[in-house]
Amino acid sequence: MKKKTRPAPSVKRTRTAAPKAIAVETDNAAMLFELVRTPAGDRLYLRHFGARVADTAGALALAGHGGHPSALGSEKPLAYSVFGESGGELNRFGGLKVTHDDGAPTLDLVVEKLERKAGGLVVRWRDAMHDFRVVQTFRPRPDADVIETNAVLENGEKGPVRISRMASFSLVFPLLADDWRLLGLAGEWGGEAEVVESPLARGRRVVLESRSGVRDAWLNNPAFMLSVGGPATETEGRVLGCTLCWSGAWEISLRRSEVDILEAVGGPANVAGDYVLDPGRSIELPVAALTWSEQGKGQVSRNFHRWARRHWMPDGAKERPTLLNNWEGTFLAFTEPQLHEIMDGAKQVGVEMFVLDDGWFGRGANARDTDDRGLGDWYVNEKKLPHGLGALAREAKKRGLRFGLWVEPEMANLGRCDLLAAHPEWALQEKGRPMRTGRGGTQVVLDFANPAVRDEIWRQLDETYASIPGLSYVKWDANANIDNVGSAYLDAAHQGNLYFDYTKGYYEVLARQRAKYPKLDMQACSSGGGHMEYGSLRYCDEFWTSDNTDPRDRVKIQWGASQFYPACAMASHVTVTGRQVPFKYRVDVSFSGRLGLEMQPKSMTPRELEFAKNAVKEYRRIRPVVQQGDLYRLVSPYERDYAALMFVDEAKARAVVCVYGLSRDSRRNDPPPLRLQGLDPARRYRLRELNTESWRSPHSPILGPCADFVAEMKAGPVPTGEALMKVGLPIVLGDKDYDSAVFELVS
Repeated sequence: MKKKTRPAPSVKRTRTAAPKAIAVETDNAAMLFELVRTPAGDRLYLRHFGARVADTAGALALAGHGGHPSALGSEKPLAYSVFGESGGELNRFGGLKVTHDDGAPTLDLVVEKLERKAGGLVVRWRDAMHDFRVVQTFRPRPDADVIETNAVLENGEKGPVRISRMASFSLVFPLLADDWRLLGLAGEWGGEAEVVESPLARGRRVVLESRSGVRDAWLNNPAFMLSVGGPATETEGRVLGCTLCWSGAWEISLRRSEVDILEAVGGPANVAGDYVLDPGRSIELPVAALTWSEQGKGQVSRNFHRWARRHWMPDGAKERPTLLNNWEGTFLAFTEPQLHEIMDGAKQVGVEMFVLDDGWFGRGANARDTDDRGLGDWYVNEKKLPHGLGALAREAKKRGLRFGLWVEPEMANLGRCDLLAAHPEWALQEKGRPMRTGRGGTQVVLDFANPAVRDEIWRQLDETYASIPGLSYVKWDANANIDNVGSAYLDAAHQGNLYFDYTKGYYEVLARQRAKYPKLDMQACSSGGGHMEYGSLRYCDEFWTSDNTDPRDRVKIQWGASQFYPACAMASHVTVTGRQVPFKYRVDVSFSGRLGLEMQPKSMTPRELEFAKNAVKEYRRIRPVVQQGDLYRLVSPYERDYAALMFVDEAKARAVVCVYGLSRDSRRNDPPPLRLQGLDPARRYRLRELNTESWRSPHSPILGPCADFVAEMKAGPVPTGEALMKVGLPIVLGDKDYDSAVFELVS
């Protein structure tokens, strides 16, 4: 017998309060919605997303007549597009796709209620025939020109609902342009954040995605820009920006129809199968942040940076400390006296923190002396550190240093840790299949969908943290993918929930840590830049940008990261590199992120130590400008044989300019004047070059290439911001591979 479809619950309609035009606005941008009443139910359409318009009624009247109705078909500009009913036609492409408990595979969402909150909008949708609801929210951040949006899915049906496609956002844009250019970040280990831009062709669908489940910012980054109406530059053109704040598997699709309607859908990816939402349950999907610029890509980046610092990150306004990490100085082989010696070097250099990396934990045969054992056992290796972590932290404090620690809580070593010996079911695993292992031939991912696993890992971490007086920093690493797609905790019907529930479990542990240790700085590391995303940055203060610390490569990596992420979130360390790179160049490149060192100080020459000491002092002085200022990208390393960028503080009183040569042609030493941006045209700015070594020979590869020019500027008139922006700053780069300069401008 065919199962009858249950009628939808009765809904009391209010026909008088809802306005026809509804605007969600920031200082310079707006989303303009229209509520349309139909016999089948109320629909909410997105009529405009772009520059803020004072005349909302006029804008709505104009936007509502764009395009011939018959040409639009099912691609109507709904505020939340789904697979199913779309104003009289079947939408085959919509973002949210569910199968109801009676087997019906489509949705027909009508507006049940609209509510205004703090200038934002909460839309309560319900299916016209099933007790399934979507609560969609649009939250404006006016001072950053960003609008946050996400959705909560609620199952009021009598049986489970299967969710095939999740959608934090599922927008159909109303005939904005007939030319779209998509910019995103690609790359893998050692080559993160490569800027890739290409036209979005008519009739095509482009999918950006990650299926790792852990290292979610490799291959693609969960963020994009769309140039609207033709190619945009850093300073010109209309650009739409979006970032999905999620740390697990995800998918973003962009489809341009044959009549130039653009559909953008993004949310978690159901890699292991449908997500089963049981009756009476709800799930909250991650936030997506949307922004708009009429002044090119650079403004999109600045919008995201301001939003992150002011509204999203735990404490985006605080200054990130300089630090020295022992990893590349010792790797896993260290002793207490060696660490004390490195701390002495850290004190000599002048950094503010010492961070102990991998190798401090595990006992007996599972002691972390090699990378194939110890993960999962977060207690100190007393053979290696006989006086414990607390004593090490006290040694750091004696030297005026804060103390930080490395952990990798999501992972364990199969057969080489006490945790899995006692609870083998706590590793992700596929029933009846052999385990796949990663790093060291033993590394597996723990089942963070299981509350018992999260509780035990947090118990160990909390006990460790509490034993360290004044613990200031945690580097949280994650060096594996979900390669065993199964959970002993989830039953057979819910195995498809694994990827989503795992990520929610990860956040739950991070939230516990943030709640109990609110002042603890935290880095999200994942085999390099695998957690270069805003999901982790909701709880963390920074990410490890890449394991590739070669400074020439880092110029491009950090340039790419800056498209969406602020400098205060980018850990940028001076290290020993495979290529023979001048120490000054390594330091200068690290000045455009959060400066740190990752090396053995005793291996540095006396001159390098002195240079590093002066550079750290200078960085700490200009740090507020770099970490909290507005970024302007001046010369792209993708277009020229050098790169230039600058930071300007909010008052426009100070600026920092960084210039990096990149395998320059010896016949072209003098680039065009560097036209600065973001300055106050009326102010006068004194110029000073940082990180120079005047005591060296003029032919030294470490000598500041612009030192003579700066000396001449000191004797002449002080230029205005107008002159620096319209005429430009003369710069000189030598014919060597690694010339660089860092300038400070003070009004």
